[in-house]
Amino acid sequence: MTESEFNQLADSVFRKIEQAADDAGIECVENGAVLELEFDNGHVIIINRHMPTREIWVAARTGGFHYARIDREWVSSRDGSELFGKLTELANQEGAELGFDG
Repeated sequence: MTESEFNQLADSVFRKIEQAADDAGIECVENGAVLELEFDNGHVIIINRHMPTREIWVAARTGGFHYARIDREWVSSRDGSELFGKLTELANQEGAELGFDG
């Protein structure tokens, strides 16, 4: 995957996360290659683009996860989870309902 292709895909992922966060009333702050979901309890989930590996990385209280694009999905090399499903699970742990359409 080229850098340009990765950035296009990552842009789409960030837009999808931002929309889901907005729908759920979760504060979402983007700073270039980093997206932060800020919860009412003070905890933060950080999502960032890791250009050298063409992965999307997630950092949360419960750990870090690296997601690579495999067969049209972002899959974790750590636990095999899918990115949007893991974000939903992590948000639920923070007392928030984060959901993704499609």
